[in-house]
Amino acid sequence: MMLSVDIKARLGDLDLTAAFEAPVGVTVLFGASGAGKSSVVNAIAGLLRPDAGRIALGERVLFDGSTYLRPHRRNVGYVFQDARLFPHMTVQQNLTYGGADGLNDMVELLGLRPLLSRRPAGLSGGEKQRVALGRALLSKPQVLLLDEPLAALDGPRKAEVLPYLRDTARSAGVPIVYVTHAMAEVVELADQIVIIEAGKVVRKGALEDVMADPASARHFAKRDGGAVLSCRVARHEGGLTVLSSDAGDILLPGTVGTIGTSLRLSIPAQDVMLTTQEIEGQSALNMLATTITAISPLPNDNLAVSLKAKDAALWAELTPTSVAKLGLQPGQAVHAIFKATAIGPT
Repeated sequence: MMLSVDIKARLGDLDLTAAFEAPVGVTVLFGASGAGKSSVVNAIAGLLRPDAGRIALGERVLFDGSTYLRPHRRNVGYVFQDARLFPHMTVQQNLTYGGADGLNDMVELLGLRPLLSRRPAGLSGGEKQRVALGRALLSKPQVLLLDEPLAALDGPRKAEVLPYLRDTARSAGVPIVYVTHAMAEVVELADQIVIIEAGKVVRKGALEDVMADPASARHFAKRDGGAVLSCRVARHEGGLTVLSSDAGDILLPGTVGTIGTSLRLSIPAQDVMLTTQEIEGQSALNMLATTITAISPLPNDNLAVSLKAKDAALWAELTPTSVAKLGLQPGQAVHAIFKATAIGPT
């Protein structure tokens, strides 16, 4: 079922204009605090009434010029930054408040069995968010909204909850709209990304397509611009993990994942070096044969060199001096040298 959003609203000094579609899977709304991301999910949930537009789940209209379904009639699950559990109820009672059908499977999926008899006051932040996620899913929503569910957690608690979010996204079978300004969450969870700045959607599309386009880099922190590749663990040998990808085989140090496991790789553009000939004995693990598809300016006066490696796209950020020294131009064959970073099994 497709979630369709096309709304306008005046919110204080912010003019919100947002239009996008969210299919089954994870659509991440990404942007700085105050950009309007939470307002969009509140409109989907029915907690905010836009001034104009339309919100629909498949053929069912939630909002338009003549329709405004109240939140309890929308069949939307919502997980907030703070878990908002009922303090006087046990974990099991909080879960079954959403619905009891599928309770055992949900308990196993989210690792909640040891917690069932405890009350929220005795839970960590990560445990509370897992309970809130389970409660939302047990209500059998047609769309799931998560508004920065990890924002209030420290590093270890975030690492604890992310695998559960990933597994939930894989099994939920509904559109999931996930709000964040943390790039690690984007790379690990997003199927598609909607970038919002000052109330406006400035870029949207499949995650790998958006990240492979250097024009997207201005929307991210300096170190976050670069390609994201989906890979699969092919084998382990010689203390390395060999991944298969559309760009060819990619190596990671150590034993990463089990054979057949899917991974996403982040390849920051600043970490990609280019050479016009193959180099023996270099310390970086990966060197891919590529073809330059374009050279374009970046806002910081450097140049983005877009590359095609077999069926995958990536890019490198170089200074104009480096580009001139190497004599780089579109259509030229070059080798890309980089160290890849694995971002969790997908």
